[in-house]
Amino acid sequence: MSERSERTGGTAEPLDHAGRVDSVDSATEAFVAHRNLLFTVAYEMLGSATDAEDVLQETWLRWVGVDQATVREQRAYLVRIVTRQALDRLRALGRRKESYVGPWLPEPLLTAPDVAEDVELADSVSMAMLLVLETLQPTERAVFVLREVFDLDYDEIAEAVDKTPAAVRQLAYRARAHVAARRPRGTVSPAETRAALHAFQRAVQTGDLQSLLDILAPDVVALSDGGGVKHALLRPVVGAEKVARLLASGWNKHGVKRSVEPIQVNGSPGLLVRLNGEIDGVLAVRVDNGYIAGLYHVRNPEKLSHVEQQTEVSR
Repeated sequence: MSERSERTGGTAEPLDHAGRVDSVDSATEAFVAHRNLLFTVAYEMLGSATDAEDVLQETWLRWVGVDQATVREQRAYLVRIVTRQALDRLRALGRRKESYVGPWLPEPLLTAPDVAEDVELADSVSMAMLLVLETLQPTERAVFVLREVFDLDYDEIAEAVDKTPAAVRQLAYRARAHVAARRPRGTVSPAETRAALHAFQRAVQTGDLQSLLDILAPDVVALSDGGGVKHALLRPVVGAEKVARLLASGWNKHGVKRSVEPIQVNGSPGLLVRLNGEIDGVLAVRVDNGYIAGLYHVRNPEKLSHVEQQTEVSR
């Protein structure tokens, strides 16, 4: 029995050539219309733009084979496919991360300035939030993203994750409580983040220890991701004095020309770091009450391809 007849419960008549062309055209139009949404779903589930792009490719290959006449709501159907593909990829990523060298950080995105205007979207793709989502189980993460970020109803989510609506409600409740206990406190404006970054940039470029201490929160956490390819911290550094001394001694090494430029990283102000003119890393921050409470420095070359041109994200 064909895939179409399985869905409709009858014998499917083969589509003629014109019907197949119309179906492919309809599939293509829908996929293009929802592509940014699908990418954002996959990225928030995976924390990896490269893997999210792969998931989109897999989603397209499955979607183009679907008889569009059997699809009631294209957006929901596409979200269901991308969620299932992302869940499979997320479980595989979990095994890869177990052998990752040093801290694993999400793959940074160069985003448009207007992303910050959608506060909920900007928060959901922020480095700090993606790190919180890393602490969820795969299905919990999918449910949280689909419910809290994209506001899907429980029945739609249940179809996407192969659970009952009642089970999805329980997963959503558990995930919300887990995230609420770990997520950044309060909402910080882009202007406040830019001001903190500007002060931080001045301090690291001059190597002035006191200026660094003045902008770092007492319990600041610094993480860096070199993926075993570039020099990076093998474990988090915690506390303003330790982080300040690390930056003051390591930022301006003799013979190295390091420069920084402001960019939009994952919906918030960040810094693009160049070494002798070449992209060397991205620095994202979490700001709390005007102080930098989290420093996320991504140096792994495999994670820097999406900071050379803007990536569109949407809800």
